[in-house]
Amino acid sequence: MEETNYHASPSARDLTALSTTTTRPVKIIQLQHPTTTSTTTTAGTSSYFAKWTAKMKRMNSTEWIQTFLPCYRWISAYKWREYLQADVMAGVTVGVMLVPQSMSYAKLAGLQPIYGLYSGFVPIFVYAIFGSSRQLAIGPVALTSLLVSNVLGSIVDSSEKLYTDLAILLAFMVGVLECIMGLLRLGWLIRFISHSVISGFTTASAIVIALSQAKYFLGYEIERSSKFIPLVKSIILGADQFLWPPFVMGFIILAILLTMKHLGKTRKHFRFLRAAGPLTAVILGTTFVKVYHPSSISLVGEIPQGLPKFSIPKEFGYAKSLIPTTILITGVAILESVGIAKALAAKNGYELDSNQELFGLGVANIVGSFFSVYPTTGSFSRSAVNHESGAKTGLSGIVMGIIMGCALQFLTPLFESIPQCALAAIVISAVIGLVDYDEATFLWRVDKRDFLLWIITFAVTLFLGIEIGVLVGVGVSLAFVIHESANPHIGCDFNVFTVDTLTLYLYSSIQPIRCF
Repeated sequence: MEETNYHASPSARDLTALSTTTTRPVKIIQLQHPTTTSTTTTAGTSSYFAKWTAKMKRMNSTEWIQTFLPCYRWISAYKWREYLQADVMAGVTVGVMLVPQSMSYAKLAGLQPIYGLYSGFVPIFVYAIFGSSRQLAIGPVALTSLLVSNVLGSIVDSSEKLYTDLAILLAFMVGVLECIMGLLRLGWLIRFISHSVISGFTTASAIVIALSQAKYFLGYEIERSSKFIPLVKSIILGADQFLWPPFVMGFIILAILLTMKHLGKTRKHFRFLRAAGPLTAVILGTTFVKVYHPSSISLVGEIPQGLPKFSIPKEFGYAKSLIPTTILITGVAILESVGIAKALAAKNGYELDSNQELFGLGVANIVGSFFSVYPTTGSFSRSAVNHESGAKTGLSGIVMGIIMGCALQFLTPLFESIPQCALAAIVISAVIGLVDYDEATFLWRVDKRDFLLWIITFAVTLFLGIEIGVLVGVGVSLAFVIHESANPHIGCDFNVFTVDTLTLYLYSSIQPIRCF
């Protein structure tokens, strides 16, 4: 098809010539600049509040209850015969998966395993009431645990009580920020972050997480870092302290986990193996230790028995230094939780409000911080298993919480003999799914610019650290958006629609238009 180019021209003669070539009359409206902006701003603000007030007045009592207690939506329409069995089975399945995972992620965060169990207990019940997703499984996750370890490790040693107090304070601050964003309806901010940034960031983080767990396989301590080079350097320098028993055990357990995970994903009849993997790893490792008593394999050790007690978060004097990490963890929570929750809502045929989701996550973290919880968010793997297991409503989450409560109350003495390498294998098997090289290959074929964005985010996160990686990735992504806005490409086919002559001229004075 013939290509026509219109270029900018400031002369009135061009306007006359352009207008005479069309049959549609042109009406030129004189643009007047307002003498003050206060009137416009006031009118806009008044209009917004008028719409908001009108919406509030139209809401009935049921809608008010659903706004403050989203759980009422599924409770009021619950089909007991159809949903109950599926919810209970899904809750038990994911609950069994959550117990060993929560201990593993607590170790990754530099905390005692008991705090992982606490974080998988209280927030689940709170989220079931205030959260809007019916399949999202919240609790400790690998990425958030790494962020907690990274920032708190630079402030205080993980063996000190202050470290634990700061982790709990961080949960409170994250919850407050999430609630504020939910109440101010700022969930739309995630649209400014490209999927390429998310993919590159999580891929690099997965590699760092896996390397940080190598010490439990190798049998010696390595440097605590969120950067690739210091971790690899530390592993190489300590090679003379290498121990075979934990390496062999960890490698065998990891192979079993990956095999069960693969069979659970690819074979319908073996779907239960995906959720049973972490529990199987713990049972095998504990059984071996009980039978052979190997001295070179480190164990979890004593875990306090009983439910968490109420306590107010402490050490608010450190709050200012935790603000950047609070923002970062909240951003990761938005990307991970809201994205998963929306996908699951679409698959299950109901609507999900991003702002309500943020508020639900925030309340779960705030209430959890009063029961010794560190920052929690939605888990991709557990949510997927929850969905695949047939969960219909938030009742599955309540069942998960009951399973965790039973583990805290009765089973903690059994956890003392769990090998550290078994927990490390659980973490590594979980984060392998975050490595997204297929996305990079796809972007290379489809969009070179997004591929460049993926590479930049991946490389900066891997070599310079998580915080810098996120900032650079988001910054470059926004730069691309601004560049596109300033230099848009508009294609128009005059056989399909007619372009208003004045609009075409006014736009051509800014940017040439290519019609094809």
